[in-house]
Amino acid sequence: MTPRVKEILGWYGADNPGTLTNLARILDHGRLGGTGKLVILPVDQGFEHGPARSFASNPPAYDPRYHFELALAAGCSAYAAPLGFLEAAARDFAGEIPLILKLNDNDTLGDPPDPNQAMTAEVQDALRLGCCAVGFTIYPGSGHQLAMYEQLRACAAEAKRNGLAVVVWTYPRGSGLSKEGETAIDVVGYAIQIAAQLGAHIIKAKLPTAVVEQDAARKVYAKFDIPIATTAERVRHVVDCAFAGRRVVIFSGGAEVSDEALLDEVRGIHAGGGFGSIIGRNSFQRPRAEALDLLRSVMDIYSSVPATS
Repeated sequence: MTPRVKEILGWYGADNPGTLTNLARILDHGRLGGTGKLVILPVDQGFEHGPARSFASNPPAYDPRYHFELALAAGCSAYAAPLGFLEAAARDFAGEIPLILKLNDNDTLGDPPDPNQAMTAEVQDALRLGCCAVGFTIYPGSGHQLAMYEQLRACAAEAKRNGLAVVVWTYPRGSGLSKEGETAIDVVGYAIQIAAQLGAHIIKAKLPTAVVEQDAARKVYAKFDIPIATTAERVRHVVDCAFAGRRVVIFSGGAEVSDEALLDEVRGIHAGGGFGSIIGRNSFQRPRAEALDLLRSVMDIYSSVPATS
């Protein structure tokens, strides 16, 4: 185990050896193993956005086995998916890559102003499938946020009792926020703090913009002249919101963009002290060879000495 991985594990002093072992399995796996950086492949989009929207641009991706193979070939740190996708192929790839079972999911068949997530799996499913961690989404800003926080607290406690790590997708959205506010710097930082307070080991967030949504926060950002002009500055600030960087914060790849646009974002994340990326659509919606080239380029950036900003 590298000194960096030991340092990160030392941030989670309340956790049992089983949980720390599973967290170490993720941190030690793949091309970035031991560096403290992560690139995770998440494939919950079939449930969240629908199969055609997710996989028609690259038809082999309809097959759950494709994503295991892609994550392995690229040298990803872990593979995250809902129950069905993991059940469909976990036996074929048992022990080859750390798995994260997504415990709750949403769909796009309706468009409520206050989105929610349904429990679609249990901690026991994660244990049965040999997972290292469970994943859980919360929507700070939704009218259902408090119920989601309570569900996460209970699921996180059960997962930790059973020696699993906890990964939280914290996505601000709902009637309490403007569309711009979903990625506003103050809102993303707040959402990351909430996930950390609720027991997350690894926190997934969207890259924040320089917008400040809340009037009360705007006064603070101005008063203390918090730097948020560049991607690196914004990443550095929201990582600070995760217990002064003592929780692992990784950033979503988002909807498909050009390779160079994605790599520019990754450079900003790396320069700002972010812990890595969780890249779904920008990988599995490309032909396999292109996806592998892109993921390897991302990992090359994270394994380099970060540029100053």
